[in-house]
Parts: sequence; C-alpha cells; structure tokens
Amino acid sequence: MKLPSENIPEKVLVKRDAETSENYGILPEKRSTKEIMNYGIININKPKGPTSHQVADYVKKILNLKKAGHSGTLDPAVTGSLVITLGKATRITQVLLKGGKEYLCLMHIHKPLEKEKIKKVMNEFIGEITQLPPVKSSVKRQKRKRSIYYIKILEIEEQDVLFYVGTQAGTYIRKLCHDMGQKLKVGAHMAQLIRTKVGPFNEKEMISLHELKDAYEFYKQGNDKELRKIILPPETAIRSLPKIWILDTTVDSLTHGANLNIPGISKLNEFRKNEDVAILTLKNELVGLAASEISSKEIMEKEKGLAAKTKKVFMAPDIYPKMEKNDSPKNK
Repeated sequence: MKLPSENIPEKVLVKRDAETSENYGILPEKRSTKEIMNYGIININKPKGPTSHQVADYVKKILNLKKAGHSGTLDPAVTGSLVITLGKATRITQVLLKGGKEYLCLMHIHKPLEKEKIKKVMNEFIGEITQLPPVKSSVKRQKRKRSIYYIKILEIEEQDVLFYVGTQAGTYIRKLCHDMGQKLKVGAHMAQLIRTKVGPFNEKEMISLHELKDAYEFYKQGNDKELRKIILPPETAIRSLPKIWILDTTVDSLTHGANLNIPGISKLNEFRKNEDVAILTLKNELVGLAASEISSKEIMEKEKGLAAKTKKVFMAPDIYPKMEKNDSPKNK
C-alpha cells in the first residue's frame, strides 16, 4: 500500500546533454554538518504527551538552532512520525503539509458486531468522503471533501479493530472512527493512534529525541557520523514530485524569481500541464518549486517557450554564475 506521495518518478527524459561545474554548488550529501543542521529535515518519533510545537522546540534546543518547524500537528496523545524542518528548511514545510499521511489506528466499537459487517462498512470509506472537522481543531469547522486512499484491517478482536489507513492531508482520524461507528449503528471511537508516514517519509526513518540528543553529544565531541545519518537533506521532501534538472547557467536567474524557459532545461521526468514540479541543479540541489506551463512531452518537442512558472525559491542567489549573453543555450 502506497500513498500518492510515495510514487517516485523514475523515467528521465534527456532534453540536452550537459555537465555541471565543480566550481559552483555542492552535492546535497557533501554539505558540511553545520550546513545540514541549518538546512535539513529530521523524522522524529513523537512521544505521547508533548504537543507538536513542543517537540519542534525540543529539537531546536537540542541542536542549538534559532528556527525549527513541523509537518502538521499531532495531538499530544498521538505518537509517531513528526517531520521537523531545520533552519532555512522550514520554508519547505508547506510541501510536506500537502503530502498524504498513514496511520496505525486502534478503534473500539461500542457493541459487538460480526467481523464481516465491520470489514464491509470500513471498506465503504475508501475513496472520497465528506468530513466535518471536530469542534477542537485548527481549521474552520465546515464540511469538506477528503480522500481515503486505503484501509488495511490487521486484526479484529472482539470490539477492537487494528488497521492501517492512508489519507489525504487534513483528514481527522478521530472523526473517521466516529463516522464509521455511526454507519455501523453502534458507535465507535479512536482508542490509540500512531502516525507511520508523512508524505515520502516513513517509520523506518524515525528517530527518538533521545537518539537525536545522543548524536548531537557525539558531534560536539568530534564524531558527526550518527548526526549525519539522522539529518536528511531537504531534497528528500520532494522525492515524489516530478523533477526538472536545469543548466548551471540557468540556476541564478531562477533564484532571483525568474520563470523557467525550455532552453535552460537539461533533463526531466514525465508530467502533465499544470502540475507541481521540483526544479533541481545537475548536482540534485533543490532550487525551487514551479507549476508546469506545458507537459514534459511538449518540452521535449519544442526548442523555445515557457516551461514552468516559479512558485517558491529555496536556493540562495549568487551560488551559481549569472548567464552571460554568449552563454545562452540558443547561442550554442
């Protein structure tokens, strides 16, 4: 079972063979430890008790940072994946908030029922549902459509049901359990919840606050091996997005907010028009996010024109060289 955000594009179309200069930029895995601590992502296994904001604050204090954000609120009683963005990477949080989520849920049904009836009703919730957020929620309380990608029942023991559920971001699992109980006509509530996936991040990458603290202490003693395993580059957040790799001479203009034209493209994944795409350097550094103006097929067929409109820039300007008139791809 996969969330939409786990489907990583594999096919790469080469528009123009190009090489990248060692004089500019850096491979994400070659960034210094100090750099990744101010521009990285950590998948924390949130413990029961603290709020998501408090966990982000703990991470900030452990690493002695000025800034840290998180990828969507978990109730204090809920445990599991809480993706923390560090320093400059906090700007990528909005990308993570759009990604699907997976939960391992224990639901308690208020009266005994046949297993087959429970399974049948729960499976009816797969697809698009209408959900009214609970009274205590961070959004306006009005009905809204949400997608349930899959439900996998692991075990039904008397009135307890243990299941995985993959959902669109912004789906309330407590309310989902309540609505299932209503449809079963006996009532139900969420007894326990663990978040197992956030977008492309899963439970295999989760680490505890204690592990982070230990790794940082080792780092202070001169051993950064564990800390470098724990802190992931921001580029991991856009694994599931289709990508466009651009020429070295195109990078600087995009960091100043310019849109991407076809001559600046080296290679790309397949995508449709009006789709979110990630713009990368040939060293796989994230430059920014854009909306495709035309499909990848049209880009491969055309030599000129607008390929994508820049929505958000993550790379700082002046890291790559400015394009001189004689460097323009159409002059080569």
